[in-house]
Amino acid sequence: MKRIVTLSLVVLMGLSACGEDGLADQVARKQASDAVRPVLAKRFPGVPLEPATECVIHNASAAEIIKLARAGATGLGPEETQLVIEIATRRDTIACLLEDGIAPFLT
Repeated sequence: MKRIVTLSLVVLMGLSACGEDGLADQVARKQASDAVRPVLAKRFPGVPLEPATECVIHNASAAEIIKLARAGATGLGPEETQLVIEIATRRDTIACLLEDGIAPFLT
């Protein structure tokens, strides 16, 4: 079953080169979000989960999204957990969190 899921993801991600916001891109981003949420919840408690997840996904490269999408489908390992933390602590991600993730809750 894992092999089928992984193969399906690889095929979909190969199709994602057809354009951002395409079906494959949306599926990959959804799978990646599923991998990001639990890491954010555990490592950054109290941060609004959905806006923070969006900021991380928005600031991830295509290769990082593919890696996280695989983890979302097959299970999160230490390498993927570290990748989420790395993306979450980037300057642009923090700026996104301050603007879109936390600010709406402060007003």
